[in-house]
Amino acid sequence: MDRLIGFDPQLLADAAIVGVNVLILFAILTYLLFDPVRKVLNDRRERIAAELQDAASKEEKANAMKAEYEFKLKDINKEADRILEDARKKAKIKEEEILSNAREEAERITDRANKQIEMEKKKAMDDMKQEMVGLAAIIAQKAITSSMNVDVQASLVDETLKEMGEGIWQN
Repeated sequence: MDRLIGFDPQLLADAAIVGVNVLILFAILTYLLFDPVRKVLNDRRERIAAELQDAASKEEKANAMKAEYEFKLKDINKEADRILEDARKKAKIKEEEILSNAREEAERITDRANKQIEMEKKKAMDDMKQEMVGLAAIIAQKAITSSMNVDVQASLVDETLKEMGEGIWQN
């Protein structure tokens, strides 16, 4: 034994058997372990890829829906602005109509009041004329009952005027 490791035929045969056993064991383990693990990893990779694809698809749909909703929101805002503008216009028209009706009503009331004032004036004038006729009748009666001279007549006219009021004759 001069050498540390002697390569005799027994060692080489054992080494060959161990090598063949390792290859057989490797093949069996590859078949039993590596292929299923690879399959699990490939399945997992495919599942992750599918989930990423699904997530990208959902994100794309969400972005499309967001854009659609933003567009609809703009349309809704435009519609709301249009409705508000229409309401303002209608309110302005209604306001003008109400003011016009109020002016017409005020004018009718004023006309009615003026007519009533005219009627009251006429009535007062008629009453005054009736009073004057009555006073004239009284004067005529006094003149007939007594023979009057000019002084008596002037005093009767002055007395009648004082009773009626001088302001009436000046109007």
